Amino acid sequence: MAGKRSGVRAMGAAAAVVALTLGAAGCSDGDTSPSDAASKAGSAVSSAASKASDVVASATAEASQKFNEFKDGVDAKDDVKLGDVAKDGDRSTVPVTATNGQSSTKSYMVQVDFRDGGGNLLDTVVVSVGDVEAGKSKEATARSNRSLDGDVTADVSRALRH
Repeated sequence: MAGKRSGVRAMGAAAAVVALTLGAAGCSDGDTSPSDAASKAGSAVSSAASKASDVVASATAEASQKFNEFKDGVDAKDDVKLGDVAKDGDRSTVPVTATNGQSSTKSYMVQVDFRDGGGNLLDTVVVSVGDVEAGKSKEATARSNRSLDGDVTADVSRALRH
């Protein structure tokens, strides 16, 4: 469902492009008719929505593949906390802290989902936090795969420990 919402969001942004394109076509002296401009703008909307969905789908597939490679993992979502989302250049980042309450050293694999203010999935990344000693915490940083605009939040989608 979240992927579908991301496509809707991209289509909404692309609709603004349609409006601007139609407005520009109505004011141009060129040979482009408003219907030609509308057709081109419609194609741009479809293309933008498709690309947004493809990026999120690709990141989600990559995350699933990484989790499939993490053998003998135990659910450890409660062991992981996120800090505040910040900007690092053009990317969004968030500190990931894994706390090992076990009696031996453990490693963690954490899937972090970046979302917009409406809860739509914008990006997903997987972070490894290796060799966390018993009774201790260790921090890593999750970094978005691409530039994310607006009010970005992050949540732990899943986490495994082994």
